[in-house]
Amino acid sequence: MDRSKEAPPIMAAMSEMSITLSQSAAARIAELMVQEGRDSLMLRISVSGGGCSGFQYGFDFDDTVNDDDRTFQRDGVTAVIDEMSLELLNGAQVDFVEELVGASFQIKNPNAASSCGCGSSFSI
Repeated sequence: MDRSKEAPPIMAAMSEMSITLSQSAAARIAELMVQEGRDSLMLRISVSGGGCSGFQYGFDFDDTVNDDDRTFQRDGVTAVIDEMSLELLNGAQVDFVEELVGASFQIKNPNAASSCGCGSSFSI
């Protein structure tokens, strides 16, 4: 069997990983891009150690895609996630929710065994 054309196992697995942006998240990202006056901005989503449940989500705007980043688009906007964070977020949906107590990006993460009350941290 000629394996020279097959992707290495780690790359094949990474290419199958994904997240989705809700319509509400895409609309909010677009609004923020207009407010900033920079149409090159992307929502950078990250996972780091910490928070009350072990891992915490991070949201920031960035205009750079690094070598270890994956990008995901919806309705003309882009989210960017590094490969390490993507492993913990695979299959997640990023949403933007407006409630009486405030508005925020929220992640519905199928990999999280539990999450804190505020939704900004999780454990696996």
